[in-house]
Amino acid sequence: MPENIAAILPELWIAIGQTFLMLAIGLGAALLIGGPLGVLLFLLSPGQSLANKPVHLVLNWIVNMVRSFPFIILLVALVPFTRLVAGTSIGPLAAAVPLSVAAIPYLARLVDQCLREVPRGVIEAAHAMGASELQIIWRVLIVEARSGLVLAFTVLSVSFLSYSAIAGVVGGGGIGDLAIRYGYYRFQTDVMVLTVAVLVVLVQILQFVGNTAARRLDKR
Repeated sequence: MPENIAAILPELWIAIGQTFLMLAIGLGAALLIGGPLGVLLFLLSPGQSLANKPVHLVLNWIVNMVRSFPFIILLVALVPFTRLVAGTSIGPLAAAVPLSVAAIPYLARLVDQCLREVPRGVIEAAHAMGASELQIIWRVLIVEARSGLVLAFTVLSVSFLSYSAIAGVVGGGGIGDLAIRYGYYRFQTDVMVLTVAVLVVLVQILQFVGNTAARRLDKR
């Protein structure tokens, strides 16, 4: 084993743990806030049961605006907010704040698109049988779109794994921080190759798990 790689192995494990911490917080925020926001976007859209054009336009604009920011710019722009929430602007917990802010509208848009794939006839049939809005959401929309929702969450997870690496550029910790400090600043190419290989493996694992779960949930 090359000397450089052997020397940074302890730090590599710490960096992987920091990356998973950032992902857990960011993806958790996306599920708790972005998921319901995506459902609301769908229900408020024209032709749906809670259609409200003004509110839908405002929510749609907010989602699109946040998604339009390149993550590195959003990360820097949110430094004051990050300090307010996390008490610091560096480290994995601080990096998780902009990750969460970016993940929420990202998942909201994906959920909105997935729910639009649900046949309208199924929703109308549920309404005709007297189902409440909550019953339609949980027993019709979520059930019918579950395979697509799992794939959407997989896309989010893979994308934000790379975003967490970007957070390392500004001291966010994780695998990206390790790659910058050793692979770039110290010109240790073998360390850079190792961090890239780790990211590739993690992406493959996330994609495989997501595809497998979606395939098993798809009853079509």
